[in-house]
Amino acid sequence: MEVRQFDYKGMNKVVCDENGVTIRSWPAIHSIDGSVSYSVEWNDLKFVFGGDTYPNKWYDEYAKDADLAIHECFITVPDMIEKLKFTPQSALLVGTQIHTAPEAFGKVMSRIKPRMAVAYHFFKDFDTTAGINDRIRSTYDGPLSLAIDYMVWNITKDDIRVRMAKVDEDVWPPRSHREATATGCKHQDSLFKRDCERQT
Repeated sequence: MEVRQFDYKGMNKVVCDENGVTIRSWPAIHSIDGSVSYSVEWNDLKFVFGGDTYPNKWYDEYAKDADLAIHECFITVPDMIEKLKFTPQSALLVGTQIHTAPEAFGKVMSRIKPRMAVAYHFFKDFDTTAGINDRIRSTYDGPLSLAIDYMVWNITKDDIRVRMAKVDEDVWPPRSHREATATGCKHQDSLFKRDCERQT
């Protein structure tokens, strides 16, 4: 892995431009400095990822007309108080000034109008997700995904498909092809043998 440093205060500055892929960054507003948002442009498609933040003018400007726009959306303030036992003051601070409330997420997406809006950075629990969805929908009526692990977006110029990746939950971490072939599939562990057979 190659690590590159860049100035997190750069305003829509190119941090990588290789093989037809351009990555730009701009500051996000969070409780401490250093959080950034990114856009990835490739083949006339635009993907935007917002770092930990609450709504800000830079995201609105640089995420405009994205094909896929990911922005944080935190658990609702009432649920923070009831479920997580925050004080009302702390819940209001964390839920609206350090992170993004669902209603505010919806307003951001209504302004930038992505082909697909993606909310992340919340607890997707059975008793909190409906409140997040309902509050987003009070301010945004466009295409929406509430992110969960292994969610995949297949994006073309004509269509966006949302699906779940098929993963083998029995193998963690998944073995690389190199590891599997180096052992010649002679390992006695049945899970490893099964994984090895799939990769060779």
